[in-house]
Amino acid sequence: MISNIAEDEDKWLAEGIAGIQHNAFYMHRSLDSNNLREALKYSAQMLSELRTSRLSPHKYYELYMRAFDELRKLEIFFKDESKHGCSIIDLYELVQHAGNILPRLYLLCTVGSVYIKSKEAPAKDVLKDLVEMCRGVQHPIRGLFLRSYLSQVSRDKLPDIGSDYEGDADTVMDAVEFVLQNFTEMNKLWVRMQHQGPGRAKEKQEKERSELRDLVGKNLHVLSQIEGIDLEMYKDTVLPRVLEQVVNCKDELAQYYLMDCIIQVFPDEYHLQTLETLLGACPQLQPTVDIKTVLSQLMERLSNYAASSAEVLPDFLQVEAFAKLSSAIGKVIEAQVDMPVVGAITLYVSLLTFTLRVHPDRLDYVDQVLGACVKKLCGKPKLEDSKATKQIVALLSAPLEKYNDIVTALTLSNYPRVMDHLDNGTNKIMAMVIIQSIMKNSTCISTADKVEALFELIKGLIKDLDGFPVDELDEEDFKDEQNSVARLIHMFYNDDPEEMLKIICTVKKHIMTGGSRRLPFTVPPLIFSALRLVRRLQGQEGDVVGEEEPATPKKIFQLLNQVIGLSETYELLLRLCDQSPDAYSVESYTLPCNLVMQPLG
Repeated sequence: MISNIAEDEDKWLAEGIAGIQHNAFYMHRSLDSNNLREALKYSAQMLSELRTSRLSPHKYYELYMRAFDELRKLEIFFKDESKHGCSIIDLYELVQHAGNILPRLYLLCTVGSVYIKSKEAPAKDVLKDLVEMCRGVQHPIRGLFLRSYLSQVSRDKLPDIGSDYEGDADTVMDAVEFVLQNFTEMNKLWVRMQHQGPGRAKEKQEKERSELRDLVGKNLHVLSQIEGIDLEMYKDTVLPRVLEQVVNCKDELAQYYLMDCIIQVFPDEYHLQTLETLLGACPQLQPTVDIKTVLSQLMERLSNYAASSAEVLPDFLQVEAFAKLSSAIGKVIEAQVDMPVVGAITLYVSLLTFTLRVHPDRLDYVDQVLGACVKKLCGKPKLEDSKATKQIVALLSAPLEKYNDIVTALTLSNYPRVMDHLDNGTNKIMAMVIIQSIMKNSTCISTADKVEALFELIKGLIKDLDGFPVDELDEEDFKDEQNSVARLIHMFYNDDPEEMLKIICTVKKHIMTGGSRRLPFTVPPLIFSALRLVRRLQGQEGDVVGEEEPATPKKIFQLLNQVIGLSETYELLLRLCDQSPDAYSVESYTLPCNLVMQPLG
């Protein structure tokens, strides 16, 4: 069935091209003999081939381009009055007598282009006439290509400031009005395509509409190229008019594409200064519009703009860009009640990326984004959707990559709260990412409080989590995880013996909850850290000073005695005693060994 339709379309296209070529041949003969009436006759017959309704947009475009090439030759003939002997004003009237409206309007646009160039009438008047006359074609595909032709032949003849066709004081407004009106009518035709032919498959219909979207979007590109449009005109006229059309068309495909066009074609400075207006349209879009991608692209453009020059950063603060983006994202998530969790998290990832690039010094902004994500996840079961968990990992990884310092992330109160919403498997993956960041950047964790916070983040590696017993782990994966934890413990250090002892006590508290399979990996680095501290305290007395007993070798060995209370550690600690003779006095050497032997009785 599909192959038959394709074959029919190829046949109809071939017939249309043959018709254009046939009439173009006689049109060329008429042009060569300077016979205006015959040239108009055959050109109208040639353009009648564009009246077909049997071709898909892709095939119709091929037919249109054949006619377009011939119209360029006809336009050259129209420019030379000495050849056809008719004034441009009379010619403009003459072509309006063509029998069918579609050929008539193509010829009218062609002569209109010459008419504007002759400057025998103000450009704004001719353009206004043409854009109004094109309303006569309301068939979606034929109308779109006709208006696209009008846009193509007029784009270098707009009454812009500094152009050859500049008019009075409102000249730029005339150019803007023409392009906006053409854009509005084209968008209406484009949206109307979805209602054409009740029996057509929706998927095919949307595919055909997508093939035509650039015809509509080119109008916005033309607008962005008008030199006379300054920030004030863009803010007061252009953007509100375009957004009005975007919101009112209530079409998912059109809204997504046109919002993307706005973001891509207009200057970054304009986006920054009209952020509130642009973002205000987002919650009004259809619930099915992929608004997360639109907003992500906007934030990426603004991030790149901020990175391009330090001079623009005050502008971001002045317009309160972060607050507006954060508020808009909240409103979009609230308005689109059916938005999947992954969509909301993706928006927060984009906002966090924007924040880290534009306001890296504002940790309160970073924590605010994480808090908003926690609020969205609150009350929901732990994430198991792979796409959603991937975005959460991206969200949590962003601060690590930006600051290259886990210590900074530990100051963010909402960081561990986001991790709590990960399923156990992903929680462990994120814990490994954190450890790898610490090792890569040789980050020293220097206080017991930070060690406590860090162990809370990586608790999935330290102990069994509900529903994820250690026995279910692959042996190689388990060893890799525990070796990573062991290496991490060596990154805890403080020059102050008192604080270092607190760190050791904190490590001990957490690793002792890990079970017998983990202790052979985590106890050795703890013991080595403790023995290094003993070496630093060599010769200190154990007398009580003040209210608390200071860090002393004796106190540390008492702590180690608690560690080795588990039988699985005896053999290990006996081997560690062999490390001591060259480094410690006889007393400090025999004490740990005695501690090992004493429980053996």
